[in-house]
Amino acid sequence: MSGEQSATANAVVIKKYANRRLYNTATSTYVTLDDLSDMVKKGTDFVVYDAKSGEDITRSVLTQIIFEEESKGQNLLPIKFLRQLIHFYGDSMQAFVPGYLEMSLESLTKEQDKLRSQMAEIWGADPFKAMQEQTERNMVMFHDAMRMFNPFTAAMAGQQGQPKPAEPSKSREQQAQGGKDDLQALKDQLTAMQRKIDAIAGGK
Repeated sequence: MSGEQSATANAVVIKKYANRRLYNTATSTYVTLDDLSDMVKKGTDFVVYDAKSGEDITRSVLTQIIFEEESKGQNLLPIKFLRQLIHFYGDSMQAFVPGYLEMSLESLTKEQDKLRSQMAEIWGADPFKAMQEQTERNMVMFHDAMRMFNPFTAAMAGQQGQPKPAEPSKSREQQAQGGKDDLQALKDQLTAMQRKIDAIAGGK
C-alpha cells in the first residue's frame, strides 16, 4: 500500500514535485512552506508525498519548516536541547525518545490551554488589550504621583482643574484689581514655597 493510500481520510494531500514546488490537491494551488506552517498552526492535518515516487515525506517537510522558522530568528529550540537530541541518534534509548517527546509536548499543550483560560478569566477576552489598558492606568497614576511630589505643579494643576463659578460682570477697575490679587496670591505661594525649600536645605 502506498503512502498516499494509507493517508487519513480528512488529511489534506500535498504533493512535492522535482522542482521543489508544493501542490495542495484540496485547493488546486501551489503553496509554500509558510502556507504549510500556517496550516499546522490552524490545526489542519496534511500529509506530503513525493509526486514521482509516492513516498511519504511529511517528516522531512515538517523538519524543513522548523529549520526555516529557526533561521528567521524565532529560536524555539535551545542549543543544549539540540545537542542532546543529536546525542540520542543511534543510541539504545533512541526508540523511546519520540514517544517521550510526544507525551511531553501534549502535556505542555494542555497546560498552555489552561494558562490561556486563566488569563482570559483574569483579563477578559482580550488579555493584551486589558494589559495595555492597565499600563495606561499605571501611567496616569505615575503622573499623579509626580504632581504630588511637585508642590508648584500640584497647585497650578489644582487651579486649572477646578471649575470657576459664574461671576457677575465686573468693571474694568474691578477686573484690574482682581488681576493684581491673583498675581499677589501667586507671589505669596512662591514665597511660601521658597521658605519651605530654604527650611529643608537648612535642616540638612
